[in-house]
Amino acid sequence: QVQLVESGGGLVQAGGSLRLSCAASRRTPSIYGIGWYRQVPGNERELVATISSGGSTNYGDSVKGRFTISRDNAKKTVYLQMNSLKPEDTAVYYCNMLGTALWGKGTQVTVSS
Repeated sequence: QVQLVESGGGLVQAGGSLRLSCAASRRTPSIYGIGWYRQVPGNERELVATISSGGSTNYGDSVKGRFTISRDNAKKTVYLQMNSLKPEDTAVYYCNMLGTALWGKGTQVTVSS
């Protein structure tokens, strides 16, 4: 069974950068897109960015121009480069195989002011 594992979270000051990774435990069909979502306790899960199998990308309004999603199919990994981080970006970040119920367990991102 395929698993998704997020990594790269941590504590960073406002204005800093982090790169998150979402790695698949084994090769997945290339037809699947991957999405990054984030959630703050008490709030609904929010779309951050998605990338299709063909490389088309989509971003939530709050991260446009600051975050970049990319994929390396050979490494079975999708990345989320996060620049110009703000305290309101603090959340647990999850990746999802789009169109499926497959989610990772999340990685915590904390941005201090």
